[in-house]
Amino acid sequence: MHDHPQMAVLSKLLYGSMRVSSYDWVTAPCSGPRKGGLAKVVAVDELREAPCKASVLFPRSGGNIHALTAVTPCALLDVLAPPYAEDLGRPSTYFCDTPIPALPGFAVLEEVRLPEDFRVVGAPYVGPELAVDMDLYDDD
Repeated sequence: MHDHPQMAVLSKLLYGSMRVSSYDWVTAPCSGPRKGGLAKVVAVDELREAPCKASVLFPRSGGNIHALTAVTPCALLDVLAPPYAEDLGRPSTYFCDTPIPALPGFAVLEEVRLPEDFRVVGAPYVGPELAVDMDLYDDD
């Protein structure tokens, strides 16, 4: 389970099927050596099969914290704007979720440390210049 902080994400399942579980923060996550907090369920183990509509995640809504699990061989196209950038406050953070039985539809998310050999490799965008006005996507 991972997030897309301060990013809008357009996703399209190109072929195959996958399951999606997703959350949005209820309160801003606490900071410190590990972050976490209360999150509201957006989807629980929801099956998506191609062909299906594209989805959009906004910085604070739409299931911005999510886990994707392949059911069959599949391909997902994600367009992130702006991209991950740790030095600009957009790091990739991974979480575990603990549902709250007394409060259905909510869970506590806690940051998890990844194995030392875990790698996410990006590539620079070399196409035409893009501009995104994040104020258009602010849901406050």
